Amino acid sequence: MKDGKFMEAERMGGQGEGRNLAIIPARSGSKGLKDKNIKELCGKPLLAYSIEVAQQSGMFQRIHVSTDAERYAEIARNYGADVPFLRDAQTSSDTASTWDAVRFVLEEYRKRGEEFGTVTVLQPTSPLRTAEDIVGAFGLFMEKQANMVSSVCEMEHSPLWSNTLPEDLSMENFEDESLAFLPRQSLPTYYRENGAIYILKTQHLFSARNIYKHQCYAYIMEQGHSVDIDGEVDFAVAQAMMEMK
Repeated sequence: MKDGKFMEAERMGGQGEGRNLAIIPARSGSKGLKDKNIKELCGKPLLAYSIEVAQQSGMFQRIHVSTDAERYAEIARNYGADVPFLRDAQTSSDTASTWDAVRFVLEEYRKRGEEFGTVTVLQPTSPLRTAEDIVGAFGLFMEKQANMVSSVCEMEHSPLWSNTLPEDLSMENFEDESLAFLPRQSLPTYYRENGAIYILKTQHLFSARNIYKHQCYAYIMEQGHSVDIDGEVDFAVAQAMMEMK
């Protein structure tokens, strides 16, 4: 999987600052879709897909599943992930952010004598992300000498055709008439974060007030790899796309 420009990451991967940690955040308290992160998708628990592509990429010294539930941790270990500890109560609450959980994981590994120069967050809700996507994002990270790379994909519909609605549902000021019937190809291309890959220098994560500032870049992924499972409809779409493959 790693050749050419990616060999530098392998050479860096020995110890200390050059080591790469993958974190797959899989909290058990999903509200929209119960036990979403371990729900069976085409015969495997959802989080297994992220563990497997992280392994296939060959980019990581550790692949950690960050969870608050021993049941989730056992499933993750069965697929080869490293789960030596669970999240604490503070980083498992509804108000805790993913970045709170990531910092907690890094600090726990540090207590165990392990340091990582980069941390990569792979959301388990992006099962169509590939190992090639991960390697490609690392290639951009190194090429740009970035502090952070975040994966994006082209938006399905231009936001220029969108607006809010008043209470009476009037469309009087809904859209710019000059854009209403323009072909999609003539409009600017808009992108959205797809949640599949975030690569950061550990130092940047702990020191930056805004992690998106100062040498942060977008890695563009295919729309077909960018399904983000939030509810039943997304799950059904992901399943249908996997079955088509």
